[in-house]
Amino acid sequence: MVEETLAAMRADLEEREGVLVAFSGGVDSSVVAAVAHDALGDRAVACTAKSETLPEAELVDAKRVAEEIGIRHEIVSFSELDSEAFRRNDGERCYHCRTMRLGAMFERARGLGIETVCDGTNASDTSGHRPGLRAVAELDAYSPLLEHGVEKEEVRDIARHYGLSVAEKPSMACLSSRIPTGLEVTEERLTRVERAETLLRSWGFSQFRVRDHDGLARIEVAPDELERALDPAFASAAEEHLSAIGFDHVTLDLGGYATGSVSPEGDPSLLDTSYPTGE
Repeated sequence: MVEETLAAMRADLEEREGVLVAFSGGVDSSVVAAVAHDALGDRAVACTAKSETLPEAELVDAKRVAEEIGIRHEIVSFSELDSEAFRRNDGERCYHCRTMRLGAMFERARGLGIETVCDGTNASDTSGHRPGLRAVAELDAYSPLLEHGVEKEEVRDIARHYGLSVAEKPSMACLSSRIPTGLEVTEERLTRVERAETLLRSWGFSQFRVRDHDGLARIEVAPDELERALDPAFASAAEEHLSAIGFDHVTLDLGGYATGSVSPEGDPSLLDTSYPTGE
């Protein structure tokens, strides 16, 4: 099944003179980049959008994965915080984010003489509240995984087929998804969330979020990591370090990690599908 899907996607992309892949370094966009490079060689380019909502660790990882694939890697810089509509953080935040991100991608593609911009939206990304998909349609970005009906688990199968190091990488969302809908997105909030999550990653947690409820940190970890988070030593360290970062209160969500827990209808901001998502 993987071979058939790959053959169809490669044949599709081979018909194009060149493509620029909106690239986060997550599993979805990495698979699109790998297939595009396989099909088009030097006529395929990966492009990562650098902004306040992208954790620095994810940018470093994107550079590494692009090198692993062997694809040319471009970086465009912009700020979502320049947009009042984005900062307002209503139910359309992801629409505004993806419009800006993909707009930056199309601008870079035009500068490179490339007409097609691809993103990592897959066939599992179409349910729930997904305003970012409207931006994809309006800007006419091409989503090869969605076009060929590739769902999330098959995306991972393809990543394993290519031997990509991100095949098992947990889903990642842009930092603004940690701020509850209706609460303004600010650089201060994004920075303290990034610093808090960097700490959790350094402590060995793999699937987690730190939600910023206007100065209250709500830590979510995956169910299989909850026991570690309930350790008094972790509670003490989390309280000490997150308070030092700037949070007024530090809490642990006993329900565990859940996508979209601060959004009205699911998490619309998955990093790997907003280039680029989420993931």
